[in-house]
Amino acid sequence: MTTPQPEPGTAPPPGCPAHAGRTSLYGPGFAADPAATYAHLRTYGSVAPVEIAPGVHASLVTGYETALEVLRSPERFSKDPRRWRALADGTVPADSPVVPMMMYRPNALWTDGDEHARLRGAITDSLSRVDPNALRGYVEHSADTLIDRFGPEGRADLLAEYGAILPLLVFKQLFGCPPDIGDKLVEGMSGIFDANADSEKANAVLTEGVAELVALKRSRPGADVTSWLMAHPAQLTDEEMMHQLVLLMGAGTEPQQNLICNGLRLLLSDDRFGGDLAGGSMPVEDALDEVLWADPPMANYAIHYPLHDLELDGTPLREGEPILVSLAAANTDPALSGDRRGGNRAHLAWSAGAHTCPAKSPARLIAAVAVEKLLDRLPDTELALGAGRLEWRQGPFHRALAALPVRFPPITVPVTTDEPSGASRWNTNPAPSSSTPPVQTSTEREPVSGNGDRQRWWSSLARWWRGQ
Repeated sequence: MTTPQPEPGTAPPPGCPAHAGRTSLYGPGFAADPAATYAHLRTYGSVAPVEIAPGVHASLVTGYETALEVLRSPERFSKDPRRWRALADGTVPADSPVVPMMMYRPNALWTDGDEHARLRGAITDSLSRVDPNALRGYVEHSADTLIDRFGPEGRADLLAEYGAILPLLVFKQLFGCPPDIGDKLVEGMSGIFDANADSEKANAVLTEGVAELVALKRSRPGADVTSWLMAHPAQLTDEEMMHQLVLLMGAGTEPQQNLICNGLRLLLSDDRFGGDLAGGSMPVEDALDEVLWADPPMANYAIHYPLHDLELDGTPLREGEPILVSLAAANTDPALSGDRRGGNRAHLAWSAGAHTCPAKSPARLIAAVAVEKLLDRLPDTELALGAGRLEWRQGPFHRALAALPVRFPPITVPVTTDEPSGASRWNTNPAPSSSTPPVQTSTEREPVSGNGDRQRWWSSLARWWRGQ
């Protein structure tokens, strides 16, 4: 007799025969209500068996203290995916949709010990050369440019027309990325985060784009992060350069857009913040803290591999089986005390230990400026539909809206081509012009819900990117 199984992304009720099986972290059920899945997984303890794609098994850490134990114990847990036994022996096929997000790359995320220290040092030293004031000025300019475009329309999809574009403009500026290479990076990076059937193709496009950027900067270095990485005493090879760039773009675009949009959603829908907004106050920092606690942009990641068979909080784990840390579930662990999260930075959204995000300060600055600028320019913005009707993109790793439709009183905007203040101090490439994506028709502004709609939108963005 076949044991009944729940629909992907749903948690079986206690007592169900499927209760002893693995819970899916993919599918519409999980995307719509991950908190219900985490609540079910806690019935196993702080570590639970999950399936992150068809046939891809892992353990998920849901307890805060247990998460810290994994993140801070390099003597027991490795970051190196070459230890993933199921991938090495073919149990997990190389074309599985989650492989591009989990495969070994010689970058600071997937290495341990001295090699990790060498690669991370090159990244942190290069990022430290970015002037925060110049970065703020460039983000403000980019935000104004985008708002000027959709502001007169009186409505917008803040994901497609704002949150997704702004980090790409920042990346383009910081890393000296020309438009013809930029569209490949856009297409490839978006595809691998969605972890669907197109992930392998997207990974190939991404690899092609970063290879072209590395070749360009070897021949024509500039005042940008890519060139600074190349000139670093770590003496990164071309292959290492490519993989550090993939890591940096991955961390600086998709999670960044999720932080921006999840923050805007919270501010526009939660009564705890609505009164402050109506009174002219913008509690943006508190809202970002809440998002980083409850809806972190990367919900389940921080993948590790046991160096040998062991027990973790009473749960046996096999050497080489992936362990994911649920940053979202750990942050909302019922064992944590206290309700107020504003100003509390003890969350795990940036990970912890040796692999703590090296760019958390600029990432938070970009998100805060983007949210503040939007609410300052369009103070009467409101959601175009109820917060409960917003759709979330499917995938085991991120917490990402599919669209964020809003409406507001139309504004009149001046035409400007000013360069962001201070931008020339850290990048010799010109700032983007005042041209922005073509004004979309009402039908084109429908919420992006399906993969086909998302792909069409990315194609439109790529065309605009090439025109910059």
